[in-house]
Amino acid sequence: MHDIRSIRDNPAAFDQGLRNRGMEPLSERLIALDDRRKSAVSALQSALERRNAMSKEIGQAKAKKDEARAQELMAEVARLKESVPQLEQEEREASRELESLLAAIPNIPNEEVPVGPDETGNVERHRFGTPKTLNSAKQHFELGEELGLMDFETAAKLSGSRFVVLKGGLARLERALGQFMIDLHTSEHGYTEVSPPLLVKDAAMFGTAQLPKFEEDQFWAFPGSALEALVASAIGGDATREGLQQIVKENRYGLIPTAEVTLTNLVREQIVSEEELPMRLTALTPSFRAEAGSAGRDTRGMIRQHQFVKCELVSITTPESSAEEHERMLASAENVLKKLDLPFRTMTLCTGDMGFASAKTYDIEVWLPGQGMYREISSCSVCTDFQARRMNARYRPADGKGPRFVHTLNGSGLAVGRTMVAVLENYQNEDGSVAIPSVLQPYMGGLTRIERQA
Repeated sequence: MHDIRSIRDNPAAFDQGLRNRGMEPLSERLIALDDRRKSAVSALQSALERRNAMSKEIGQAKAKKDEARAQELMAEVARLKESVPQLEQEEREASRELESLLAAIPNIPNEEVPVGPDETGNVERHRFGTPKTLNSAKQHFELGEELGLMDFETAAKLSGSRFVVLKGGLARLERALGQFMIDLHTSEHGYTEVSPPLLVKDAAMFGTAQLPKFEEDQFWAFPGSALEALVASAIGGDATREGLQQIVKENRYGLIPTAEVTLTNLVREQIVSEEELPMRLTALTPSFRAEAGSAGRDTRGMIRQHQFVKCELVSITTPESSAEEHERMLASAENVLKKLDLPFRTMTLCTGDMGFASAKTYDIEVWLPGQGMYREISSCSVCTDFQARRMNARYRPADGKGPRFVHTLNGSGLAVGRTMVAVLENYQNEDGSVAIPSVLQPYMGGLTRIERQA
């Protein structure tokens, strides 16, 4: 969320940030809306002050037995009283329109972010490892299905497309990867493990900017009683479209698309002390995404699923330390791949490829021999105070000065399903079996390879 005062102070910089994202300038429109809101507030205050002043004059006129003046003043007070609801409505409408527009504008990229229209403008930062060249490398879904441990057909019968049933060694491998990640981040990287809710209200989704722009990308759940009331209102015809939408928003729960939502919102509507920062939080949770805009992309396999497990990293920091924390978070995510000995490259995303809430993003892309290409496995983003403003999350500086907005950061450390894809493809053997990376073997009960069961 943007601060209209900052936009007023430096409209040129704000507009240039939007241009860098491929958007049209909006400062003039936003300032005009703010002027309209201020005018409505001023008119309302003037009317209320005038009404209060005239009420006193009425008492004075009556004390002097000047009935004519008293009646004149009473008529004017009545007219002012009638105008107040209209002025209040004008102020609400102007504020609502301004807040709605501000909520729909993405974060402004940091100055060092490369400017580009899409992924073609991303800049490689560094690489780790040498991509493996394998004879007749298979893709992960070919390996999983041949092992008899990855079943998309049964999952489709149960839930539809973009779901999978994992069995035996692959089910255990998924669990092992998740446990390895959460143990690594808590024992070596200084993150505190959290077990958060998987269902959240709209305010939490708004706080991390899933709402309002990405509403169609979320899965939503309703308590049975609320859904029953909603259907009854719709069938009975006793509610307008807007009324039904309001009922929906008041009663629904969003399935988290990432634990970023819950972890970041742990500080919403709070003022924490500077001594509590940085907060470094991690969670291993299921995540749910409708993938509304991904029709036709990665339709086979586990790259793009509706339900997947992810180890999330979130940091809450002061503004002065967020850039350094960003580098630290990136190193933590990269360390997972280093310990698994999986080749990867790290990219700095350009302005046209960054997420909505991000001011700067690093993508880690792991090498997949079956596809013969690097694929994204983690995004680490610094969001400056963009999310904090939406959540009203602040901290009190140690010097005793007034509260300031925190900076928030988030990253995958890592997406478990995609990491399993990388393990399967990089550790595949010619006989169709898959070797287990050494760091995972303790989590696999000492198992060194996954083979097809007779």
